[in-house]
Amino acid sequence: MLDEEQRDKTVELAPWWVVTGRALRFVLGALSLVGGLTWALLNLHVATAALDAAVGAVLAAGGLVLLMPHRIRLPRLVTALVMSGFAVAGTVAGLVYEQSRECCEFAYVAERGWPFHWVGRGGVADDPETAIRLAQSSAWSADVVSLTANLLVWSYVGLILVVIAVLVRRARPVRAEEPESPVM
Repeated sequence: MLDEEQRDKTVELAPWWVVTGRALRFVLGALSLVGGLTWALLNLHVATAALDAAVGAVLAAGGLVLLMPHRIRLPRLVTALVMSGFAVAGTVAGLVYEQSRECCEFAYVAERGWPFHWVGRGGVADDPETAIRLAQSSAWSADVVSLTANLLVWSYVGLILVVIAVLVRRARPVRAEEPESPVM
């Protein structure tokens, strides 16, 4: 009897954009989880180990959230707005951080961006003063890969904050309204 009931029912397939979105979410989540853990493990013995561990943890946590949408339901519009806002705001705010250095027989490099440098300029000359002057007069150039990594990391920070807010809201006990006591 079960077979007859199942034959009568038609199966409705999700539209192509829903299926494609789910597949992209799964692939991005898997790559972020594995990449974040790998990033943290490979960079344990460098000068920026704390920063690299934090970036790896953010990528891994964001990837885990993307892989498990059935475990926590997030409001789509709020999540998209917060992730987009954090991606742009974090990347732009990271431009405040500048690192300049002299290197390798009179090369001067200035870079901006945090956690990854994505804007830079530099100059090479026979003496340090000329290298600095050349660097300061040259145009800034953008590194698209580092910019994309910054946008991804900051959007995951927004995603993690939305998850925390949803979990805190769910954990908060719901209080029944207490009847007002009569005034005496």
